[in-house]
Amino acid sequence: INHLLMKIRYIILSAITLIASLSVSAKVHYVFYFIGDGMGMGHVNTTQYYNRMVLGNDTPLLMMQFPVASQAQTYSASAPITDSAAAGTALSTGSKTRNYTIGLAPDTITPLISIARKLKDDGWGVAVLSSCAADDATPAAFYAHQVDRNMFYEINLDAAASGYDFIGGASLRGVRKPEQAKEVYSALKKAGYAITHNPDSVTLMGSDRVMLLADPDKRGNDNSIGYTVDSLQGAMTVAQMTQAALNHLMKQSPDQFFMMVEDGEIDHASHANDAGAAIKDILSFQDAIKVAYDFYKQHPDETLIIVTADHDTGGMALGSRTNRINLNLIDSQRISKDKFSDYCRSLIRNNESMSWDEMKKFLSDKLGFWTTVPITENETKDLQVLFDKAIVARESQDQRTLYNNFNQFAVKVFDLFNSHVGTSFISGNHTANPVPVFAIGAGADNFKKALNNIEIPLLIYDLTR
Repeated sequence: INHLLMKIRYIILSAITLIASLSVSAKVHYVFYFIGDGMGMGHVNTTQYYNRMVLGNDTPLLMMQFPVASQAQTYSASAPITDSAAAGTALSTGSKTRNYTIGLAPDTITPLISIARKLKDDGWGVAVLSSCAADDATPAAFYAHQVDRNMFYEINLDAAASGYDFIGGASLRGVRKPEQAKEVYSALKKAGYAITHNPDSVTLMGSDRVMLLADPDKRGNDNSIGYTVDSLQGAMTVAQMTQAALNHLMKQSPDQFFMMVEDGEIDHASHANDAGAAIKDILSFQDAIKVAYDFYKQHPDETLIIVTADHDTGGMALGSRTNRINLNLIDSQRISKDKFSDYCRSLIRNNESMSWDEMKKFLSDKLGFWTTVPITENETKDLQVLFDKAIVARESQDQRTLYNNFNQFAVKVFDLFNSHVGTSFISGNHTANPVPVFAIGAGADNFKKALNNIEIPLLIYDLTR
């Protein structure tokens, strides 16, 4: 009997070992790597509550339907709170580095090789794209090696030298000076890149290498395709960019490809503590993920989809000191905090007069104040006092954040809006909170455990061997 039990135990252990080895050695031919910039667990949770309570969807957000859900630590080599350059480098190379450093070791000298570079050298098709500038920190971490994330000109030259099949973003910021612009565009042309502003034209370019940049007249600003909540007419979406990249990769490298897709508006909105804009852009991000998911359904045994974030921004949460939650009010918002603050500053800069009654109408139209949002009499008085000081008397100071400076009146307006919605933030900067990791497809089980962000690209690369 003992001999029989030992034999059964051996068979069971052998089967477990075989299953485990099959999981680790699952051959992946198509990788979609989604990075929601600044998208912490609180962001995802709040958006899911909106998805269920306001949109009435019984099914969770697409990424929350994936069979694997875990988390990752994000600290950098120089600080417990990372920036996007160090986090992007960790997610692309599997190595920690110092904040503000792109694709270099902590000594800021030794190059680190990204998973995109390795796979391209292995004969894979590669696409790297972002809703922010194509030379922003996260996309740059997949092709560049620079001491400082703000070395846009040098980063642009690295992009040209990468030879990747597809690079996309809102803009290039390394072309602001005429002489540098001439050199960058010359390098891109020499490397065989065709540049277009139309995602539908990518497959018609007749070029092996394509750079897709947002139409300058239809984007949010120099570093963004624009917030979903602002409904910019003709603005390119992350889903359109993802589909364009997929179409091009299927043309260039149909047997194996790697794609990194970043949504940077989530981060920008969170720096601004603009909960409504963050929620709407996470939903837009889901549309991009669905492009990959539809592809996965056609190639389930060969495709891996990973969704994560480079860091948490703002520590967003559903809940506040007022203990009131009304996510229905999110749909009253028709302007981002960035756009509203820019509008306030334009009034001051152009010396335009505006009465309190006119501002009340504007706030009612754009944010639902005094209609759907029940602004109290005391809140109204506080708003008017600050309006008189900041807009009429021009006596306020802006609040500085990473991507914008916010007029004091705009800060008050959106703090009040958040308090009625029931959302809150602990910071206008990054936090050390862990970020979510969602996975589906071949080898997805390898991402089940609590992770350090540097493990993610290493696991992905192992699954492609």
